[in-house]
Amino acid sequence: MQVLEQQDLLELIYHKYGYDFINYAKPSLYRRIDKFIADNQLESINNFHRLLMYHPEIFQLFLKDVTVNVTELFRDPLYYKYLREIIIPRLASYPIINIWHAGCSTGEEVFSLCILLKEAGLLKRARIYATDINANNLEKAKQGIIPLRTMKDYTMNYLQSGGTEDFSEYYTAKYDMAIINESIRSSIIFSQHNLVSDHPFNEFQLIMCRNVMIYFNRVLQERVLNLLHDSLAPLGYLGIGLKETLAFSEVQPKFETISKNLKLYKRIA
Repeated sequence: MQVLEQQDLLELIYHKYGYDFINYAKPSLYRRIDKFIADNQLESINNFHRLLMYHPEIFQLFLKDVTVNVTELFRDPLYYKYLREIIIPRLASYPIINIWHAGCSTGEEVFSLCILLKEAGLLKRARIYATDINANNLEKAKQGIIPLRTMKDYTMNYLQSGGTEDFSEYYTAKYDMAIINESIRSSIIFSQHNLVSDHPFNEFQLIMCRNVMIYFNRVLQERVLNLLHDSLAPLGYLGIGLKETLAFSEVQPKFETISKNLKLYKRIA
């Protein structure tokens, strides 16, 4: 019975709010629904369903909780080292470099990319679009505020990615927070975008969509991979999460694998 109630809940969210969670990986999604109900003392899934019918603010709280926001500056340093040494020098040949970071969460990874571009002297030539389904994430990203206690680990990530500058020059410490410099953030266009239902909106030389599709079922993964392919310029690069893959997808023949371990690909068709 509970599974049917959860499915009804997802149908309501789709038809009333336009967010399609129907093809998300069900075990993980259902656990997050149950946790939201318990944490907010909503008593039952039926009560949650009724509240969603008439109280949009409840949906915004749910959206904030249900979208997974695991991110950090220079996450997977070897990935950024490869971008620094191999991919970004290849992008230097374009007069304007269009980049899309899909599923940017609170912005740490797109800030990391901007730092690489700045150090390569390419940031002023780059148009960087950072999108997320969650408006709360985007507001945090625009502010560029990161807990200061995390910066020691992030500095280590930066150094492991091949960085040689004084990393503290990229942020300002204020009380217990670090604020990413405006010169980094001003290069980014933050916008709400739903990978599940929205369409391509530009042609990009580089797309990063990391650790987003692991929460989707196979049908939805295919839809998103086709969207990403169609959004890439010929010979454009795609980076996905280390636990994600193009293997067995219908778009796989349209890509050349640049780094199997780091999940970096180039569009060839």
